[in-house]
Amino acid sequence: MKALYLLLAMSMLGACSMRDTVSMDTPTNQVHDLNDVDRDGVIEARERCAGTVLGAAINNYGCGKIKPINERRELKVLFENDSFYLSPQYYGQLEELASFMRQYPNTKVTIEGHCSRTGSHEHNQELSQNRANAVTAALTQQFGIDAGRLTAIGYSFDRPVDPSDTPMAHTRNRRVIAEITGEDTAADMKWTIYTVDQEVK
Repeated sequence: MKALYLLLAMSMLGACSMRDTVSMDTPTNQVHDLNDVDRDGVIEARERCAGTVLGAAINNYGCGKIKPINERRELKVLFENDSFYLSPQYYGQLEELASFMRQYPNTKVTIEGHCSRTGSHEHNQELSQNRANAVTAALTQQFGIDAGRLTAIGYSFDRPVDPSDTPMAHTRNRRVIAEITGEDTAADMKWTIYTVDQEVK
C-alpha cells in the first residue's frame, strides 16, 4: 500500500513539473515597444511627444521643453579698422541667423554695430551704424529676409566688450550683435549657444 501511495505522489509531482516547464522553442510576444523612433532617448512605450527636436531638453515622456525667443548672439563677424566692409567669408554666420528667422517667422532681429575706442565718438557712431547697416543689407539681399523684420543701430564705442586699450581689445570691440525677439517659442536645447556674456578665447 505504501508503494502505491509513493507511486501516486511521484506521478502527481511529475505532472506539476511538466505543467510549469516552458520550452525554449515557445515564441514570446513583445509587450512594450522599446524602439526610440525620434532618437530622443525615450522608448515608444513611454513616448507622449513624438518628433521632438533632436538635441532638445526633454522630460521623462519625451516632451521637449520650450522657451520664449529672446536672446543675444555675437556674430563672429570681424571688421577691419575704420571699415564697414562686410567680407563674404562671414556669410556663413548670417546664413545661420537667416535660417533661424525662416524657421521662426514671427521673430525680429536688431543688429547692433560696435566700434573700438579709436577716433572721435561722432566718427565711430557713423561707422558703427554703417556696420549694422551692412549686416542687415546682406540679410535682406543675400538671404531673403524681409527688411521689416530687421533693425540696425550703431553704438559707437559706448558698449565695449573689452574696455582695455590694447590691440586685442580693439579687435574684439569691432563686433556685431544680433538681438532676437519674437512671439514664437523655440525648443530649449541641451547645449548653450555662444553668447556675448561668454569669454572670447
